[in-house]
Amino acid sequence: MMCRISNYRVGHMSLVRQFRDMKEISNLDWDRLYNSLETCGHAQISSLLTKAECESLIQTFPNDAHFRSTIVMERYRFGKGTYRYFNYPIPSLIDRIRKDFYVGLAPIANRWMMALGIDIKYPDHYDEFIDTCHHSGQTRPTPLILRYDAGGFNTLHQDLYGTVYFPFQIVIMLTEAGVDYHGGELVFTEQLPRAQSKATVVAPGLGDAVIFTTNFRPVKGSRGFYRSRMKHGISEVLSGTRYACGIILHDAA
Repeated sequence: MMCRISNYRVGHMSLVRQFRDMKEISNLDWDRLYNSLETCGHAQISSLLTKAECESLIQTFPNDAHFRSTIVMERYRFGKGTYRYFNYPIPSLIDRIRKDFYVGLAPIANRWMMALGIDIKYPDHYDEFIDTCHHSGQTRPTPLILRYDAGGFNTLHQDLYGTVYFPFQIVIMLTEAGVDYHGGELVFTEQLPRAQSKATVVAPGLGDAVIFTTNFRPVKGSRGFYRSRMKHGISEVLSGTRYACGIILHDAA
């Protein structure tokens, strides 16, 4: 399925150049992405962002003006590392990614809700969805930059943040595995019925994006579809520094 993506006006020439460099989300192989999401709960996209775009996002990390809050994971036993949530207005590049991915993912999100008998219908346009978040008291933006140094890791978790959530989120690698850092793989676990959890390890490259389920995916059983619960985390960074950009499509309470 090809999804039509709207054009967004950008006032700064450097951001216009970034938009031209970024791989067009409307031109992705959505049939492949849908199939991967439905069969394993995640899907990888190679080289969504250029190296320059990744570096420009990393450069925002030290600037307090961009962020609403900073989380040191050790304080909350989330792992070891630091992440910072962007404040509104979020950077234009991230805003475009968030809106364009929503358009592509909303059809499969609705298909999943229908298959599982969940009475949720996601609107066609992102602005309508984010209005629903805000009307439910979820008004804080959730896109973030994550930094892990040697010894850093992130425990298995889900990014829900409130009663309203979108069933998919995206992570984009801003540094290169094997060059900027070693270790730090993306780990997914899935709770299998009447069995232990299954773990899958993914090692995306610089600029690669991974779409994955926020909470669960539908799996067809003998009596119809059931929810297969999934979590994600980061394995230990063995050396170097790992940066990533997380793009969660719902806002937080």
